Amino acid sequence: MDYIAVLLPPIVVGLLFWFAMKSIFNADKSERQAEARAHAEAEARAEAQTREQDSGAVGS
Repeated sequence: MDYIAVLLPPIVVGLLFWFAMKSIFNADKSERQAEARAHAEAEARAEAQTREQDSGAVGS
């Protein structure tokens, strides 16, 4: 029974560390995905504005 008292604290701390790291990595992954979406949207807007300016310049 003594081995349970000896092994339980490191196991609990290890599980807490694992859950904390998992949540950090998931948050980082979500942030990178959101940043990539925002970057793609900004590029699409810039390209659309460029097309508008080009088509307006050609029609003048």
